[in-house]
Amino acid sequence: MTTSDSDLKKSVLAELSWEPTVTAAHIGVEANNGIVTLTGHVDNYSAKYAAEAAAGRVKGVKAIIEELEVKLPGHVKKGDEAIAAAAIARFSWSNTVPHDALQVKVEKGWVTLSGEVNWHFEKDAAVREVRDLAGVIGVSDQITIKPRVNIATIGSDITHALHRAWYDPKTITVRADGGKVTLSGTVTSWHDREEAETTAWAAPGATSVENNLAVVW
Repeated sequence: MTTSDSDLKKSVLAELSWEPTVTAAHIGVEANNGIVTLTGHVDNYSAKYAAEAAAGRVKGVKAIIEELEVKLPGHVKKGDEAIAAAAIARFSWSNTVPHDALQVKVEKGWVTLSGEVNWHFEKDAAVREVRDLAGVIGVSDQITIKPRVNIATIGSDITHALHRAWYDPKTITVRADGGKVTLSGTVTSWHDREEAETTAWAAPGATSVENNLAVVW
């Protein structure tokens, strides 16, 4: 059963209101053939991320266009040096971030992370640590993953992992060119699309994942 655009818009607005980390009053929602556009502003960068995640949880969402602006309250604004110092401190306390391998640059509240790590979860962890810092208005993730020598079975390994996670192997095709992985085919929700990508990133040797999965009902 196809969800109408008006019903989808109402559902996304309801989910945004339900999400405790998001102030939904300043967020606008439009829906067109299952494509949801978020506009307006939030008061911190982590709320921007949470709003997109909340919209993606709604049944019927096929794609998300996120145009939210971060408008920091005056008392939350921090200097670039303070943000950089806080990011480095967070990294040093983390069990999953190889802080010695990363560099942090901050310009007017926008954080750029660079360096090279062994695993995608380390890259994710670094972004997550910075995303929640006060004063951050955006994050550019330029961290790369070290290539591995033994990657001959990466495509089949990901296919097996997706099958273990109850994905129908007939609807998803995995193509690997070295450590570069491409997912194509169909899934039934935006959440499943994101989870399939996460599963692909978990493969040893994956250096990039292009997610071309389409959401169909």
